[in-house]
Amino acid sequence: MNPTLLFWIPALLRMGLILAGAAVLWWLFGLVYGLAAALLAVIFLLFVQLRYLNQLGVWLDEPHSARLPDGWGSWTEIFARLYRLRRDDERNKAELTEWLARFRQAMHLLPDGVAIMDDVLFLEWCNPAAERHLGLTLERDKGMRVTNLIRHPDFIDYIILGRYEQPLTLAFRDRKLICQIIPFENRRQILVTHDVTETVRIEEMRRDFIANASHELRTPLTVIVGFLEIASSDMMIDAETRAAHLKLMTEQGHRMQRLIEDMLTLSRLESVDYPLRRERVDMRALVEEILGEARALSGGRHTIGATVDGPDVNGSAEELRSAFGNLASNAVRYTPEGGSIALAWRDGPGGPRFVVTDTGIGIDQSHISRLTERFYRVDKSRSRETKGTGLGLAIVKHVLLRHGGNLSITSEAGKGSSFIANLPGG
Repeated sequence: MNPTLLFWIPALLRMGLILAGAAVLWWLFGLVYGLAAALLAVIFLLFVQLRYLNQLGVWLDEPHSARLPDGWGSWTEIFARLYRLRRDDERNKAELTEWLARFRQAMHLLPDGVAIMDDVLFLEWCNPAAERHLGLTLERDKGMRVTNLIRHPDFIDYIILGRYEQPLTLAFRDRKLICQIIPFENRRQILVTHDVTETVRIEEMRRDFIANASHELRTPLTVIVGFLEIASSDMMIDAETRAAHLKLMTEQGHRMQRLIEDMLTLSRLESVDYPLRRERVDMRALVEEILGEARALSGGRHTIGATVDGPDVNGSAEELRSAFGNLASNAVRYTPEGGSIALAWRDGPGGPRFVVTDTGIGIDQSHISRLTERFYRVDKSRSRETKGTGLGLAIVKHVLLRHGGNLSITSEAGKGSSFIANLPGG
């Protein structure tokens, strides 16, 4: 039914009842009584309307569906409609609050930085990733101009030029960031930052690895190919020279073989498809085996001893043999003839450890932090003499990482070194 009719029909009925009642009193008691009764009825109705208007005004100051008053007459329908509207509004508000909470949680967990700015670049909001990337603090920096907070010439130029369709690569706060501004709505912009520091570092490591591996393989290949060309030519070569060439080619072939084997080992250690296979490792037998290999490599040129005073561990015997063997062989290679080398497997407060101590040439402090990098060498010429591949300590580091351990190094140039492979306790 038409809402207008719903209002006027009850109103006219009430007025009709008042007039009918007044007419009856007029007929029974006279005109004065009839008019007085009609006036009192109208005043009562007016009082009721004013009372409900007052209640409506109070409710509008603090609207809540549970506090909405009951009505009478047309007010019943009015309050019923207000109740439905307010209830729908509260439901929508609750849903909006829930979605806003989800949005904020998602923004907090997002690895990319998101900062919302107005059209003149005043900061309105940012997530924790943006705070980390750009050095912002929302509570402190909200309402401040972003160009005053991010003082970098490239970023300022990016803002001035306004070519936002292309991202900006920014070196900022020891990070590599890809930044892009995305306009949205009429008076707001979003600054998105993506941290590519680790990606760039891995890419640089990949390039360096390929360059170093190519360089390491080039020398033995050049030697072998050169001697093969001489051998295939018509040049007369005496038996002694041929024997020397064959010996050198064999040495270079073995060098390439060791290098390729170490590269394959590193690849396996870093692969997620090559999980750690734990077993109970007899550490006394393992250390004795490494001691034998070290003495064989030394050929009697060093004094080498070993002590075992630690527990057996759960791990990969093959990987631990490779890691500990690399530490021992490095000590042999870099300790001059007549020096001493001590191998020790002992228990400690933080867990068991394998310690290799030598009286070798030692390492300057500036090199220690980079020793586990692939192909990093303190003295390249000496490394070639000792037939090292440059990957031994990188293998040690990765084996220990897979076992939850770490490598610590103490050394002093000219006085020897101590390499400590720490494994977790328990």
